Amino acid sequence: MALTDSEKEYINEKLGREPNSLELGMLDIMFSEHCSYKSSRPILGLFPTEGEKIILGPGDDAGLVDITDELALAVGIESHNHPSAIEPYGGAGTGIGGILRDIISMGAMPIALLDSLRFGHLEDQKSCYLFEHVVKGISDYGNRVGIPTVGGEVEFDDAFRTNPLVNVMCAGIVPKTDIVRGIAPNVGDVFLLMGGRTGRDGIHGVVFASEELTTASEIEDRPAVQVGDPFTKKKVLEASLEIMEKVDVSGVKDLGGGGLTCCISELADKCGNGALVELTKIPLREEGMTPYEIMLSESQERMVFVINPSQVSEVMEICEKYEIPAEVIGEVTDTDLMVVEEEGEVIAELPTNLLADPPVVHREAREPARDEEYVEVEHPSPQDALLKILSSTNMASKRWVYRQYDHEVQIRTMVKPGDDAAVLKVDDEKAVALTVDCNSIHTKLDPYDGGAGSVAEAIRNVVSMGAQPLCVVDCLNFGNPEKPEVFWQFSECVKGMARLAEKFNTPVISGNVSFYNETEGVTVNPSPVVGVIGVANLEDVRTMDFKEEGDKIIVIGRTYNELDGSEYQRAVHGLVQGSAPKIRMDEELASAHAVQKLVTSDKERNITAIHDCSAGGIGIALAEMAIKSGLGAEVDLSKVPREDADDFATLLSESHARYILTVKSSKADDLLAEIDAPSAIIGEVKGDALIISGMVDITVEELQDAYNGVIEKFMA
Repeated sequence: MALTDSEKEYINEKLGREPNSLELGMLDIMFSEHCSYKSSRPILGLFPTEGEKIILGPGDDAGLVDITDELALAVGIESHNHPSAIEPYGGAGTGIGGILRDIISMGAMPIALLDSLRFGHLEDQKSCYLFEHVVKGISDYGNRVGIPTVGGEVEFDDAFRTNPLVNVMCAGIVPKTDIVRGIAPNVGDVFLLMGGRTGRDGIHGVVFASEELTTASEIEDRPAVQVGDPFTKKKVLEASLEIMEKVDVSGVKDLGGGGLTCCISELADKCGNGALVELTKIPLREEGMTPYEIMLSESQERMVFVINPSQVSEVMEICEKYEIPAEVIGEVTDTDLMVVEEEGEVIAELPTNLLADPPVVHREAREPARDEEYVEVEHPSPQDALLKILSSTNMASKRWVYRQYDHEVQIRTMVKPGDDAAVLKVDDEKAVALTVDCNSIHTKLDPYDGGAGSVAEAIRNVVSMGAQPLCVVDCLNFGNPEKPEVFWQFSECVKGMARLAEKFNTPVISGNVSFYNETEGVTVNPSPVVGVIGVANLEDVRTMDFKEEGDKIIVIGRTYNELDGSEYQRAVHGLVQGSAPKIRMDEELASAHAVQKLVTSDKERNITAIHDCSAGGIGIALAEMAIKSGLGAEVDLSKVPREDADDFATLLSESHARYILTVKSSKADDLLAEIDAPSAIIGEVKGDALIISGMVDITVEELQDAYNGVIEKFMA
């Protein structure tokens, strides 16, 4: 049991009695951090959640945003960190399964997956094993279900050696008239359970996810990891969409964390209703299962539909067509109680609001003591530094990962993995741009600026594709919230994220909090993974690669002397120290608006490429543009708008609010005059080498050799 003594006292007071063992197990999972958000709820209230394009904010299985006159995009993001640390293939696969069900639950057809992954350095054999099998788990599950994995990011750092982070975002399209919610509004409706049978896997999964790992977890907690079945999921997906197309269902919810207990209690509680569940009706995979096991099981590929009794036969026919087990397991009642019966005998009776709305815990937040020691470094040659950063596992090509994913199934993908964001066509006029981003090093050094910076980087990536950012989803990965220093990190990070989201009018519409990411005192770097969704006209979509010799290179945004917390310091000197780059929100907004204004008015496509500046700064951004295109460039850093930054800092600083554009030579001066932000023409696309201010002179072929094949050498 993870329930604290004070929580047990609270429960006894609310019930006026001692709960029995089944009730105690049901309450235990619903009071877990994973289900209740009891520590994070007061802080998450800082996020903006409403906006002109927002159809549905946080509180359901996924958020919904308006993308065309007829269509909405359902978006969600989840973590499967602890299961992936124990059983990487199955843990990652069931993470994919869970987020797909969340999107299906809104009535939407999933169209895209993106993954954000973090592991220890690949020199470590265990980290290499986890990395290989997590990627394979994502690949096998997504490919078999037929959902393209179109984007993502990977970070390697010692902080994630014992606690890998596996975060997955999913987006799906739904006609606005067909949106379904996770509610049970009508007394007398029935709960129809369909999909996989219920087994003993995943019991206490949410409790396991709400406590620290130990060195014994790999053995002791393995039963808490669910078992995925992508072939059943494919049938469940198709059957669910057909049911929602043909039947006017009242509500839908998937069975994820917390199993039947969580699903049924939340469906009923959202409408102030009660629920009756008959255990003997639940299709089981194993013999001899106890009520405790049935109600707490987190077996995968299961959905609950809330329907009128008159619709049961039609839904059952669809399930039979797809050869999916299905049974009516209970009904919506006019009480505020969740009642569990076994052959008509009441074996559990709990208020739905006690299950679905546990009390919050107000944690202490305390800023940790700063490490005052600062190591002064001697800069190597700029060229050596650039090549070393480019060939580090954090910066090098992630092709080893995404070549395992089918990113073109469903034939919507316009811009494939490897650019600033993925772009998928939604109709003859519009596309959506999707990205996930995080900078855990910046967040470790300065949670406020690191959190805000992660949102800013994700927004820049979407803007760089020619899209208008609409909304944010997030997956917040932190250590033990019972430690005041960890909770301070979390609180400051959310404050920064909320401020930046407000500034850009991009509400946070869905998300997940993953606490307790630590093992015996080793805590992960605080990692706010941010997904941003944007919409673009098809003719406005841009990519990062250089297009044509002679194109002028324009930089937008000011560069500051901000090398602390950079990939330069980590890759070249093995250091994480100092202060993270500062978020200057007015500058961030001005730069983004300048790019958007240029793109929307550029009917002749004089703007030929756009790329944001983030990890590795201007130097790495230019190198990536050259690598992808095979074309070189000549650049003069003295022309870059900058403050207190010499040429070396200008090359590798990770200041925010910056973009690099290439434009047709004849239009460069005219376009520059339109930019209401610090900007300058700094060079042109030219030749077969990247030449920068007399500091760097590297052939594109050398850049490509440094960038490609790095991860492959470890995974051979």
